[in-house]
Amino acid sequence: MMGRKVTTGRWRSIPACMTVLAATLVTAACNRSGADNAATTSAEPPPITIEVNQSRDQYGKQAVLIQLTNTTDAELTVTGARLTSPLFNGDISWEQTEALKLPPRQPKSLPARLPAPACHASTDAAEGPSATVRFSEPGKESTEATTGADDPFGVLARNSGELCLSADVAAVATMALDPTLEVAPDARTAVVRLVISPSPTGATTAGFSVESIDQTTLLAETPTDPWPRDIEVASGGSGRELALRIRPARCDPHAVAEDKVGTLLPLRIKMGERQGLVKIPAPNQLRGLIYDFVTAACAKQ
Repeated sequence: MMGRKVTTGRWRSIPACMTVLAATLVTAACNRSGADNAATTSAEPPPITIEVNQSRDQYGKQAVLIQLTNTTDAELTVTGARLTSPLFNGDISWEQTEALKLPPRQPKSLPARLPAPACHASTDAAEGPSATVRFSEPGKESTEATTGADDPFGVLARNSGELCLSADVAAVATMALDPTLEVAPDARTAVVRLVISPSPTGATTAGFSVESIDQTTLLAETPTDPWPRDIEVASGGSGRELALRIRPARCDPHAVAEDKVGTLLPLRIKMGERQGLVKIPAPNQLRGLIYDFVTAACAKQ
């Protein structure tokens, strides 16, 4: 865990006791407010460590997990958590509906949606994220602490990079999967269509290349009809449609029931000096057709 610079404090409200009129009432109000909202500061690290992670389900929803671990022997109550990173415009916040009970020595993961990425920020992107947590210990008032957060798998950098690349690609052309599915007569393969529609207004960039298309946890190409490679998409060019013949990538009983990202088609994009993944989601209608196809095709094996 990286070193932490910590600030803690309790929210407080200091009334303006400026008049000597009605002195007894004013003094009583000031004393009561101060007793209820006294602030403290401490150089001690908070009793919670923070790590950034991401499940397949969260990846498909452009969200991350804020993992909190209670380092004490007493249960803590958490009422707020957020991450701050120069890679994103705005905080990455857990939108809590109720307080979280954090057991001793145990981690818990809180989902948080990603804001828009800071694609052209001048800040140092190598700077790690910080985390702010609002919590209370048994018998104590709520405290808010800010500390460093670990991102051991580079979750924030990966997501920011992919979102920025997707935005730049979309300025040149939109890419979408057609909602229909053409199932072969033997029901063992099917065809999905990737529709590429260049922007009618054109773009300032020179375009991009779809170097290859990756298979998903649910779908794979057929050996006799591989997916196309090195597809050039020019700025202001004409539209095109790519027919992708698919087969089930897996047929275990949980393939469809537990699918999270199997209908997100990963395109390996090269745009200038940058390379990365852009994932094209299947629309709802196509998603259902794909699940039905995989179930039927696997039943024939």
